[in-house]
Order: sequence, then C-alpha cells, then structure tokens
Amino acid sequence: MKGCLKEKAGNLPSENRQGNASHLLAIQAEEKMKTHEQRKVALVLSSGGARGLAHIGVIEGLEAHGYAINSIAGSSIGALVGAFYACGQLDTYKNWVIGLDRMDVFKLIDFTFSVQGFIRGEKIFKTLEAVIPDCNIEDMNIPFRAIATDLNNKKEVVVDKGSMYGAIKASVAIPMVIRPVEHSGRQLIDGAVINPVPVDRVPRTPGDWLVVSNVNAPIPYVPPGDNSNKWKKERDNYLSKLNAFRLKWGKLLPGTSTTNEKLGYFEVMSRSIDLMQDRMTELMLQHYTPDLRIDLSRDAGQTFEFYKAAELIDAGRKALEKAMANHLSPTLV
Repeated sequence: MKGCLKEKAGNLPSENRQGNASHLLAIQAEEKMKTHEQRKVALVLSSGGARGLAHIGVIEGLEAHGYAINSIAGSSIGALVGAFYACGQLDTYKNWVIGLDRMDVFKLIDFTFSVQGFIRGEKIFKTLEAVIPDCNIEDMNIPFRAIATDLNNKKEVVVDKGSMYGAIKASVAIPMVIRPVEHSGRQLIDGAVINPVPVDRVPRTPGDWLVVSNVNAPIPYVPPGDNSNKWKKERDNYLSKLNAFRLKWGKLLPGTSTTNEKLGYFEVMSRSIDLMQDRMTELMLQHYTPDLRIDLSRDAGQTFEFYKAAELIDAGRKALEKAMANHLSPTLV
C-alpha cells in the first residue's frame, strides 16, 4: 500500500506533490504508532535448568525491539525467570547470577542423602531471598503463572497467587534430584514433568502475540569463539564433582550402576525425562502454534551450569534475533 501511495504521488502535478508527501508521512507515522501499540506479548518460558538463563536474553531482545510483555507463564527455570521479570527484579537477578563462578554454584548446592532427592534446595533460595525479597504473585506488575506437578494426585498445578518463592520452589523441584515441595497441602514437583512449555496456560489479551522461548530444542550448539574443546573440558571437570556425590548417593538405590559400562539410575531417569519432555513440547507447539518461537539447543548447557550465565543470556538474545529474522515481517522488527 505504501508503494501505491508513492506511485500516485509521482503522477500528481508538482504543486500537489508536497502536500501529498506530507499526507503520506502522516499516514506512515500513524501506521507506525499502531504497529507499536500492537506489540503486546504473551510470553511462555520453557523448562531447561541453567539453559533457561537464555530466557533473560530473549526478554531483553523483545524489549529492545519495542515489544511490551503483558503476561508470562513459565515451567521450572522458566517460572523463576518469569517471576523475577513480572515482579520487576530481573536485572537484579541477572547481575547476581552473572557474578557466580563454578565454585559459587557448587557451594550453593546443599546436598542431602534423602531418598526423595539429593539436593535440599534451601541454601540457594535463602541466598536469593537476601537479594530479591519475596512478594505475592497477585502484586506483580503483570499476570504470571508458574507450573508445577501434584505428585500424589498426578495433576498439573497452575500457581497464580501466593508467595513468589513458593511457586518457584515447587516448579523447579526436579524429580529425584530436588526434594518435593509442600505447597497448600500438596507435594509438588517440577512443572516440566507434565507441561515443560505451558503455552496453554499463559494469560492472553486481544491482539497480543504468543511468543515461546524453548531452550530444549534438538538442534546443534556451537559455543562462542573457537574454544569448543576447552568448553567441553571445563564442563566435564565441573560435572565430575556433582557426579562423585551422585554416585555415592546412588548406592542407596537398588540396581544403580556406578560404572561407565552401563547407564546408571540417574542417566536412565534423566534421558527418559528429556525424551518425554521433548515429545510433549513438540505436541504442545503443534497444537498451540505460537506467533514467534525461539529455539535454543539443549546442548547449550547442563542443569546446574549457572556459571555460564553470560554466555547463555547472550545465546538467548542471538536465538531471538534469528527467530525474528526468519519469521517476522521487517515492518514488525
């Protein structure tokens, strides 16, 4: 339509062209303003452990492009990032997590020999609460929903009121890793068990864009720079500390392998959950087609690699730019 208007202007007598050009500029300005007003986003943040820090880069990228995030639903790490954004504390959390190195992360993991999980999860949240105070979900700046799983009743739980940290703790309680959380008389575990990408739970408003940030995509990941071997070595050294404790704890469970010849209990469990979540994610996104889908490789980081925060946040920002370039009209970018 803009091309047609310009073409008509060129056929007008010279004395009318200036007036028509001014009219055209006014129309373009009005269209731009309408486009800006329509940039409302209902944002869905997937599960994914430390990879979910990439959601921060996605959010920053959306805001840089002029989008207003009107509502958020998140599962597991997606609930954590979404909650901190909804309460206006995402920058505070980003600055805190970027400052963590490998040993900081390791020290924040409070191990236990409970058969319900080998991590209590209390130390990390006490530390976070000292940085970001708790608040009620009802008092957040935008509508927010966290997804958890009711272990006893085998049902999905949508937490949209009460303590922010209560919702986060329930949503990130990885089965057999972090102990279940008591919440409103129920035993809750990781929301990713039943809904890893809660595209059906995000509050919607007329005319908004449904945007999904998925950090569990089965696509290749290339670490920044030419240091893939160094990256792998550093990751393996860090994970060896976690594995040492995990294998000791695994001796409490019958049939657990502690050799490299067979997959151990946790390897079988972890891979099984990953396969299940991948399939559920694809089915959900086929049924609820988002307007924009941002994918990050599941190989970008392991569950507890929060010391890679800066890299993962940047990866999320780049994934957003790639998704927008592939799927959005230039007039919306």
